Amino acid sequence: MNVVSRTFSHFRFVITLASVTWLSACANLPYYAQAVDGHLEVLRRAQPISTVIENPDTDQNLKNSLTKIVQLRKFASRELKLPDNRSYTSYANLERPFVVWNVFASPELSLQLKEWCFLKVGCVNYRGFFSQAKAERYAEELRNEGYDVHVGGVRAYSTLGWFSDPVLNTFISYSEINLARLIFHELAHQVVYVPGDTVFNESFATAVEQEGIKRWFAHSGNVLQQSALNARRERETIFTDLIFKHRKHLQDLFQSDLSEAEKRAGKARIFDELRTEFADLKTNDPELSLYDSWFSQPLNNALLATVSIYSQLVPAFQAILVQSDQDMNKFFDAVTKISKLPKEERNSVLQRATEDHRRWTMVER
Repeated sequence: MNVVSRTFSHFRFVITLASVTWLSACANLPYYAQAVDGHLEVLRRAQPISTVIENPDTDQNLKNSLTKIVQLRKFASRELKLPDNRSYTSYANLERPFVVWNVFASPELSLQLKEWCFLKVGCVNYRGFFSQAKAERYAEELRNEGYDVHVGGVRAYSTLGWFSDPVLNTFISYSEINLARLIFHELAHQVVYVPGDTVFNESFATAVEQEGIKRWFAHSGNVLQQSALNARRERETIFTDLIFKHRKHLQDLFQSDLSEAEKRAGKARIFDELRTEFADLKTNDPELSLYDSWFSQPLNNALLATVSIYSQLVPAFQAILVQSDQDMNKFFDAVTKISKLPKEERNSVLQRATEDHRRWTMVER
């Protein structure tokens, strides 16, 4: 993206948010103001990666990580057919551990995440803040209204191609696997994005990320990394299966004819069972301790729902990739066509794809 188009994107972004603010009444003015100020601060701190690498005062570990990102960025466009633009070609040190903090909320006896709607991007299942203090204050307001609430720090976000998203200090220390996952995931959001369908968007990006790292390590020929990747995927499957299992138990409970008091007691029991089963699984596989930090948080409906956002439809997109002969251009074209369908029809197509994936998996086993 050249300077002129980047400047236009800044202008378009600010005008869009200004329009939203005008349409949303004064109560939302501080929220949109912090969004504009926060994002412009990220861009203000960004400088070309080449400049950072060439600076003799730059820490060698930072240079090494940025060099790896340059390689990953080229691979993403060349081999995965992800957008070839200026995203992840600059670096910004925000001097904090997260770029934003997302607030998720769901009713006490429901797994349905609360939605917030915005111009252009549609409705999403979270509300982001560039200040942790502001996120926590808003979360407390929701708790006082009776919601289950989760506040999660976010290390990167996508502007959907409107801006040249920079590499951030919040994730620069990641391992090679996680750097690859993040870059492929965020660039995927620039390919297809459906306003108002968070599960579709995040599951699609996760599927691209998983295919991307598989191809990256096949390309680099790093057998040890490939082995580590396979082991990590197995543990991710164990974790998500565990969460989905207990999420289904909660869903059945909330939809039952029991009283609210009985549902609250049942909810507490299911969360206890979830912790116990995780501890048992970890006994057999100590490496599952990588999820200890997740389980160290207060378990509630909102936290559980965040897991399904990123993985619920991944099998469907994996099936579509197979149907596209593993060709990324064909895959993106197919997903783009599906994204333009009405939501009910779109979900039906994805459900059929999920069933296809399930049948193939059973045959392979």
